[in-house]
Amino acid sequence: MMKMLLGCSLGLLLLLSCLSELAQSRTLQLDSCSVNVHTHELRKYYSTIQSYAVKGDSEIGVKLLDKSLMKDVQEGQTCCFLRLVLRFYVERVFGNYASSQPQQQRSSSALANAFVSIRRDIHKCHCTCAEETQRTIDSLHAEFIKLEINQAAQKAVGELDTVLEWLEGLSPKTQP
Repeated sequence: MMKMLLGCSLGLLLLLSCLSELAQSRTLQLDSCSVNVHTHELRKYYSTIQSYAVKGDSEIGVKLLDKSLMKDVQEGQTCCFLRLVLRFYVERVFGNYASSQPQQQRSSSALANAFVSIRRDIHKCHCTCAEETQRTIDSLHAEFIKLEINQAAQKAVGELDTVLEWLEGLSPKTQP
C-alpha cells in the first residue's frame, strides 16, 4: 500500500511538472500566423550567459539592437522581422560566439537550437517583408560587420535581452 501511494505521489509530481512546463509556453501572434514559443526556456538559457556576454563587451558605444528598433516594427511586419532577427542570430551570432565555460557553451547551443526551432515554425507562416523591414535588418548587419566578428557576436549576445523582452511583449496570452 505504501509503495502504491509513493508511486502515485511521484506520478502526480511528474504530471504537475509537465503541466507547469506546458503552462510556460506562449503563443506569439505574428500577423496572420501564430507560433508557440517557450520563453521561459529562452530566459533560463540566456541567464546563464548574459553576465559573461555583457562583461566581455568592450564596445560600449555601439548598439546593435536598440529597444526603439523593436518597438517601431511596422504593422504586418512582426513575422518578417522576427524571422530575420532569428536568422541573424542563428547564422551570424551563435556560430561566432565563444565561451570557455562548458555550461555557457551548452546554454548558447540550447538558445541557438531554440531559435532554429522557432525559425522552422515561422517558415510555415510565409511572412512577407516590406522594404523598410529589410532595411532595418540590413542596418543591424552593417553595424555588426563594423566590429571584429567575435566582439560583434559577444555584443549581440549581450543585447539578446532586448529580443527576449520584445518576444515576451508580443502576446501576453499563455497557453493552458
